[in-house]
Amino acid sequence: MLGDLSPPPALTVLRGVFGHADFRGGQEKAVDAVLAGGDAVVLLPTGAGKSLCYQVPATCLARAGRGTTIVISPLIALMNDQVGALRGRGIAAAAIHSQQEDDEQREVIAAFVRGELTLLYVSPERAALDSFKRLLGRVPIALFAIDEAHCLSQWGHDFRPEYLRLHELRELAATARVPMIALTATATPRVMREIATALVLRTPTVVRGDFRRPNLRFEVRHFAGDRERIAATLAACDELGLRNRFGTGRAIIYCSTRKKAETVAEALRGAGFPAGYYHAGRTALARDRAQDAFAAGKTRILVATSAFGMGVDHPDVRLIVHFQTPGSLEAYYQEAGRAGRDGQPSRCLLFFGQSDLMTQRKLARGGDASDLRVEDMLAAMERYARAHRCRQAMICAHFTGTDDHAACANCDACSDPDAVADAHEAPEAASPLGTDAERVILEALAGLGRPVGKMALARALRGSNAKSVTAHGLHALAQHGALVAASEDAVAATIEALITSRKLVRRGKKYPTVGLPGPSTSTRAVARKAARTTRPHNGLGRALDAFRRAKARELSWKSYMVFQRRTIDAIEATRPSTEAELARVPGLGPAKIARFGPALLELIRRHA
Repeated sequence: MLGDLSPPPALTVLRGVFGHADFRGGQEKAVDAVLAGGDAVVLLPTGAGKSLCYQVPATCLARAGRGTTIVISPLIALMNDQVGALRGRGIAAAAIHSQQEDDEQREVIAAFVRGELTLLYVSPERAALDSFKRLLGRVPIALFAIDEAHCLSQWGHDFRPEYLRLHELRELAATARVPMIALTATATPRVMREIATALVLRTPTVVRGDFRRPNLRFEVRHFAGDRERIAATLAACDELGLRNRFGTGRAIIYCSTRKKAETVAEALRGAGFPAGYYHAGRTALARDRAQDAFAAGKTRILVATSAFGMGVDHPDVRLIVHFQTPGSLEAYYQEAGRAGRDGQPSRCLLFFGQSDLMTQRKLARGGDASDLRVEDMLAAMERYARAHRCRQAMICAHFTGTDDHAACANCDACSDPDAVADAHEAPEAASPLGTDAERVILEALAGLGRPVGKMALARALRGSNAKSVTAHGLHALAQHGALVAASEDAVAATIEALITSRKLVRRGKKYPTVGLPGPSTSTRAVARKAARTTRPHNGLGRALDAFRRAKARELSWKSYMVFQRRTIDAIEATRPSTEAELARVPGLGPAKIARFGPALLELIRRHA
């Protein structure tokens, strides 16, 4: 016998171990569900205490001799933060991850096998390893907790294919009928259903928290270029008194790209603000120093990409600025929700422009996201940015699937609806320039002889020599700079007017362009498409396609999640013979090379 199998009351653990007087909304329902042996899906906003939903029952179950709780967590930094906090409360917690020395890993595994751990944190990639699965058959398991569970959804904002295999863990555990709890701060009703299905949860208790954050003021500003955005960022930081190195409150400025993060940080420092920057392209030491300086208050402003923030819990973040619009409303609310954790008034400022959506599309091409999923998420993000209704009500509706949420009376749309309506319509309200400008646009496209991106054309006609202009040869147009006196929005509005009057047509869905109507352009497009779809593959190409389909069936993935058609084309063309050469093939990152690399190289050798 393992002793008394009745776990101690959860409220006793909450108060005695974690120091909270009572559960917050949704927590108790989730805790009670798993302590009763059932499954649960938990949707609580950032800062609402998701971790306690599995840490409290894990402690109760361990004290009752039920075994160890396995926590699947996607980030090493998040694991380390959680483990450190738990150990500080006297709870036996540990993690296994790739940044540990071999000796440290062996010590953690030994403690796990001896039954000494209350919680063990691992990544989804490690959880899928056969070696880890064998361990599960040797140790009593009390609970499986799947953190950041939206990562298993193709309709989530941070898809991780390995999450799709986590349902296998329960089948391998030595302990019968181990409950499983899946937790996320960012999931729509569609994603919540997908989480329950993919994890094979058994009639799960569904917990949805209150997504209202009354202390947060949500605002949207519409800007086309960086100059206005930097000025607005400096002004917002100045309002908080962040120029002084020694003070209260801090700010996080989110950018979509590493280069932009560095540019904004440089602008802030040039204006006298103590600012650091954080992105995945920096060395581990540089990232640690930037994060430590921010945590210690030495730099009160941190400019970062989405690589920073998950698991970070600073109570006094008074300002979140999204310098560029993120790729989804889920990502936005997760990052914005890091403001005002202490309940004090804080500001969430989003900058929006059409160029931000193009940036997100480019970023998405480097991942496994489908075009449909990307466009769906960007459409939701744009609706939020352009809306005239309460921001908080829109966010709550997005995550709950209901539209009965009261207005917050705090966001920009509630406090100054007229100004919001005027500002949000500004990009669309730019008037077409008239017949002379229309003639310039039509002549430029006729001289070019092919479709081109709308904004690239608008910039060229205004005289820009940006990379998007020169890369397409638009700087050589006779009409280059002919509309220099007009704004970029006005030129774009004129192009849209020509599309509406059918003097121009929009072509392509994945990479939309504009061009002259008529058979010549469309015929070329059809011919190119036919060439792509009828292009014969040699034996290697057919073998790679068969391999892709077989792996997709084996892993319950979609074919493109294994690798895309362009990857097959690249392998055919380059015939890589080593894993280093495979790393240069588009669409094959480190995780896929680790999983599929040896088999791919063998296929290539057989078809040499």
